[in-house]
Amino acid sequence: MKRVLKRIGLGLLALLAILVVVGTIWEQVAQRAATRRFPPPGQLVDIGGRRIHLDCRGSGSPTVVLIHGLDTGGALSWSAVHDSIARTTRTCAYSRAGIMWSDPTPSFTPKGIVADLHAALAAASEQAPLVLVGHSLGGPINLLYTKDHPDQVAGLVMVDASHPEQFARFKTLGITTESAALKALEVAAALSWTGIGRLLTSQIGGMPNQASDVVLAQRAWGPRSIRGAIAEMGALHEIFAEAGSARDLGSRPLVVLTAMKPMSAAELKTAGFTEEQARGQKAMWLEMHQEEARWSTAGRQIVVPDASHYIQFDRPDLVIAAVTEVVMAVRTGSR
Repeated sequence: MKRVLKRIGLGLLALLAILVVVGTIWEQVAQRAATRRFPPPGQLVDIGGRRIHLDCRGSGSPTVVLIHGLDTGGALSWSAVHDSIARTTRTCAYSRAGIMWSDPTPSFTPKGIVADLHAALAAASEQAPLVLVGHSLGGPINLLYTKDHPDQVAGLVMVDASHPEQFARFKTLGITTESAALKALEVAAALSWTGIGRLLTSQIGGMPNQASDVVLAQRAWGPRSIRGAIAEMGALHEIFAEAGSARDLGSRPLVVLTAMKPMSAAELKTAGFTEEQARGQKAMWLEMHQEEARWSTAGRQIVVPDASHYIQFDRPDLVIAAVTEVVMAVRTGSR
């Protein structure tokens, strides 16, 4: 019996070794294929030994800067609205350090996020005034950039943006979300050389109004982007703390878009929320966004009852309209 168990154990180890070898080869081939099949739209801008992906389209002033949330899509997170906004004015989407085509940074800090974006825009000769459009984590980054470069930022749009105090407030509802997600990403990144990370990112599904080639590109570059997302998740509390001291937006035109679509049964299960927690979370989210709108004396909120967190995919028309409103307010100097 012991011999049989030993043989089974050796067989399983041999099978595992084969799977690791095959997975490693698959990952190397897939990386080369991603480089060939999905080159970066726009350009890779040298910011001093590292490159940041920047995709600018259209012409006119102010320059709109699209700042993605904590995800692996980078600049592609704006694919459903980028071209439409660019028909009105110069519009730049970019991917932060370690996401999609952008090189990673040796140390991820709130100041570093702002410095990277500022350096990329300067190297590409993109001109202020700027209208910053931030989704999710992009909202606090809006605040940080405005604090460090107030003379450049003329207006802002918050697309279901994070609030600097959201973690503390959600905890009062018994909701803690960031730790489990971070652990899952860390495991995937640590084993990415075996192809496991690629297997996970191959399951990324498409969103409404998202082109199939965009989904394929995000999947192809996913294993690389996971590592960048981990760096950002590890710095979330520091980012939020810094952003919390940068809430005074003066009289700049500001539109805050708030997603209020209820969570489905499947989403509740995935998030581990009870129905009561989900209702409480939505009410708290609405309240925090009301606060965000008051950070500018020229701010207003738009509640979107039929959109999930990614309003730019569920209701691209509303994001386009909000950005256009702020652009026009900047151009006319009115609100």
